[in-house]
Amino acid sequence: MSARRVSSAKAAQPEAQTHRVRLWSVRGYEPAASGSGTGAFSPHFRCYSSDMILSRPPRSRALAPFVASLWVHRGQLAHGFERVLPSGCMQLLVNLHEDELRDYVLDGHVASRIHGTGLQGPRTAPVVIDTIGQCEICGVSFVPGGAWPFLGVPASVITDRVIDLSEFWGRDGSVLRDRLLEARDPAAQLDVLETALLEQARHFNERDRQVEIACVWVADGVRVRTVGDRMGLTPRQLIARFRSRIGMSPKLFARIARFQRVVRAIDGEPSWVELAGQYGFADQAHLIREFRAFAGTTPTAYRARSVEARNHIPIDRPQFSSIHSA
Repeated sequence: MSARRVSSAKAAQPEAQTHRVRLWSVRGYEPAASGSGTGAFSPHFRCYSSDMILSRPPRSRALAPFVASLWVHRGQLAHGFERVLPSGCMQLLVNLHEDELRDYVLDGHVASRIHGTGLQGPRTAPVVIDTIGQCEICGVSFVPGGAWPFLGVPASVITDRVIDLSEFWGRDGSVLRDRLLEARDPAAQLDVLETALLEQARHFNERDRQVEIACVWVADGVRVRTVGDRMGLTPRQLIARFRSRIGMSPKLFARIARFQRVVRAIDGEPSWVELAGQYGFADQAHLIREFRAFAGTTPTAYRARSVEARNHIPIDRPQFSSIHSA
C-alpha cells in the first residue's frame, strides 16, 4: 500500500452512519447510544455488567478491506479457562492487564508466552487460554488474509503461533501497549489502534484482490477446484497464494470455513444429521470428526460462552487443572 494512498484515505472520512458501535455484556448486546442521533461515534457508553466489549469497524476506507473490527474487552469472566476455536483469521492482540500473552495446548502445556503485544496467526486447531489474560485486552480482528499486508512476510510464518509485534513493526510494535495504556478511554484506545495500522500500512504490500474473492467463495461453500478454475490458477498456484496470504492451504481453509458455518447455525438442540447434510458433510460421523479436530469436543458437548462468543468454550478448573509452566 503506498503512502499516497494511505494519506488520501486518512483525509476521506466515510459516512458516519455506516458504522455502529456495539456494547456487549453477559446479558447480550445492544447498540451504544449515538448521542446526537446522527450516527456519529460517541466516546460515552454504559456497561450493564462487569463484562463488556466495545467494538467498531475501521473508520478509514484504506483499512476496510483488511480489518473486520477493532475492539476492547474489560471484565473478569467467571470461568478460569477457555478453548478458542480456529476461524481462519488473524488478530492483533494487546493485553493491557499484564504485559504477557500466553496460551496452552489442550493437555495444559504452554504453547506460547510472549510480551503483551502480539500478532496471532491463523489457527488450524483449538487452543486454550486463561481468562485472566482477558481482564483488559484490546485488539484488531482481520478479515481472512487481511493481516498479510501488515506483516512483510508470508502469513504461513505465523500459522498456529503468536509472535511479538516488535518482530514485524520494530519499535512501533514495542511502544503500542504504552500508547494504549496512556489513552485509557476505550473509544480512544480504538482510535490509537486504527492510527497504528494506518502508520504501518504505508510500509507493506498492496491487497490481493484475487485471494479476497477466493476466500469469499470458499467461505460460501464453493468447491476449491471450482475456485481455482474461476481464477485461472492451477492447484499449485492456488495453494501457494493461500499459504502466503491466508497462512494455510485452500482445502484446510475450506474445512475451517465449513466448520464455522455449522457453529454459527447451532441454535438450541439442532439435528446434527440435518446439519451434516445441509453443510456438505458425508454423514454425521464426518461432522463429528471435524468437530473433534476444530473444537476439541463433540457437537453434543459443545457449549459456547455466549451467542456473541461462539468460538470460546468455557472450561472449569476441575476440567483443566493440569496447567504446566514453561
